[in-house]
Amino acid sequence: MTIVSPSILSADFSRLGAEVSRVDKAGADWVHLDVMDGMFVPNITFGPPVIKAVRGCSDRFFDAHLMIEDPARYVEAFADAGCDAITVHVEAKGDIDEAIEQIEARDIMVGVSINPETPVEDIVPYLDRADLVLIMTVHPGFGGQSFISECVPKIRHISDWAREHNPGLRISVDGGINDKTARTCVDAGANVLVAGSFLFKKADMAPTIKEWQALGPDAE
Repeated sequence: MTIVSPSILSADFSRLGAEVSRVDKAGADWVHLDVMDGMFVPNITFGPPVIKAVRGCSDRFFDAHLMIEDPARYVEAFADAGCDAITVHVEAKGDIDEAIEQIEARDIMVGVSINPETPVEDIVPYLDRADLVLIMTVHPGFGGQSFISECVPKIRHISDWAREHNPGLRISVDGGINDKTARTCVDAGANVLVAGSFLFKKADMAPTIKEWQALGPDAE
């Protein structure tokens, strides 16, 4: 089974609680939270207070993706807000090992992420300590971008590495996910799909979520 994690970056922020509830009722496995600080990426989204406010709208797994500099500064705040996983970028300034240690200390899922232009070799040293790896298939910072197909070999590379070294590693893909690219990513080894605009533009995202959840090595 493939985990589906709708990104609320594409939600209607004027009714964010209702949008999180919508994701829950549609049968999604996780809720993806794109946190941007205006420095690591040019955009700014939301922080721990907003996450804490919507935490009561769903009991789904909260998957926080920190596109921020020096993420170790804020791990405690995001954990306290109710995040079940915290993912940090290997490209971010600051001590990434320290950030990982802080996430581990909170006994929540450790995630590491890599941008499209970053060589896959840069993230491998962190993978033995990770529960989740997030492969960006668009440039982080804005929703609605087109899928960068050149990132697919990274999925295969990490999938092959994980099979030998960390079989429980969740391999997530974020950016330009639609019906076609979802299958491409799962076929390459991904088992978590993050999607924003493609899901949120639908009046009912439940059928698509169900279809994607059924993707996998055993799917016909």
